[in-house]
Amino acid sequence: MRAPTSLQHHALRRLSLLPGRTNHAVSACVARRTLLTGAAATGSAAATRLTTRMGLGGGAAPPPPSAGGGATTKFSAASSHFSPSSSSPLSSSQSPLQRTAQIANHLQSPAQRRSSSSTHRALSTMASSSAYSVRKIAAANTLEHRVYIEKDGVPVSPFHDIPLYANQEQTILNMIVEIPRWTNGKLEISKEELLNPIKQDVKKGKLRFVRNCFPHKGYLWNYGAFPQTWEDPNSIHPETKAKGDNDPLDVCEIGELVGYPGQVKQVKVLGVMALLDEEETDWKVIVIDVNDPLAPKLNDVEDVERHLPGLLRATNEWFRIYKIPDGKPENQFAFSGECKNKAYALDVIRECGEAWERLITGKTPAGDVSTANVTVSHSPARIAPDQLPPLPAHQEIPPEKIDSSIDKWFFISGASA
Repeated sequence: MRAPTSLQHHALRRLSLLPGRTNHAVSACVARRTLLTGAAATGSAAATRLTTRMGLGGGAAPPPPSAGGGATTKFSAASSHFSPSSSSPLSSSQSPLQRTAQIANHLQSPAQRRSSSSTHRALSTMASSSAYSVRKIAAANTLEHRVYIEKDGVPVSPFHDIPLYANQEQTILNMIVEIPRWTNGKLEISKEELLNPIKQDVKKGKLRFVRNCFPHKGYLWNYGAFPQTWEDPNSIHPETKAKGDNDPLDVCEIGELVGYPGQVKQVKVLGVMALLDEEETDWKVIVIDVNDPLAPKLNDVEDVERHLPGLLRATNEWFRIYKIPDGKPENQFAFSGECKNKAYALDVIRECGEAWERLITGKTPAGDVSTANVTVSHSPARIAPDQLPPLPAHQEIPPEKIDSSIDKWFFISGASA
């Protein structure tokens, strides 16, 4: 069982000032609340045993809150909220558990109540992301390989059906991992195929792999894309002076865990670089997984340099030189390679979200981009899930072996300049 939190100690201290039997009864109620909160943190079974032992409710313990915040059980230990409003008077018709929660809520400051409510909403949003799963078709490193994303067993488009924002405040975003860190296969969301599965890019009939440019190995980050964004090729950015690259926004996730293709991560935005790739604007948004140990310390681009020194410089270098081994010229950056801050990055994301909105509603011609989706109610390309063509069954097949030449290191003159 967890020890009482500082807030609960504060509540008990304040209640000790109440006189007479009110002091005794209310203090006992809050003490029970303290024990129940600790028990809830260790599991519903422990909470049930504690409730029964203490005689709360005079019988069976109330059911624990469901993972999705079920309709019948309004109380949440995470948020200290239940169905009556925080301003309603104590009622004898309420259960002891409800009265306990309401007392605790009255003792919180408005800021604490808002923080608690935000935490509850964030936890609910994070829990919903676990509903996403992947369906893998054929072996990785083959032309036939596809990774479809499903929600609650229904195939969805990672381009169109996964929300861009993961919370109401729009401070946490969803990203789709396409390429895990330290790997070389150039996987990407297929814009042209129905439901936009992830596949390996192909050039002249051959699978594409990025080369290892010393001292780097594969991709430096979990590389992926923001859903419901689009870099409009019909629009020239006023500062980069180049059109969009006709793709979802690219994302570099710099956390410590290696992801997997099709993973839906919740991330916070830190900054953005503007790569100029073959006369197109190709934004690279720098983010970190909200569950990463460093996430609380990283809130803007300057924090990245403070806590991860050298990473932004290496990121700039990697994007400049990674095509040179394939005979391409060095890439260039807008803004002299500067990584713009969080506020600038959020503006870029908003603009690309608006461009996607025009695409999905048919206001901008889609060209060869498949806009088929199953959730966007105002999209003319929406398809009912039962109208989707059947997909092959999920296949767990070992990846095909790749040519050993992919592991070669290339030494680029002046790469570290």
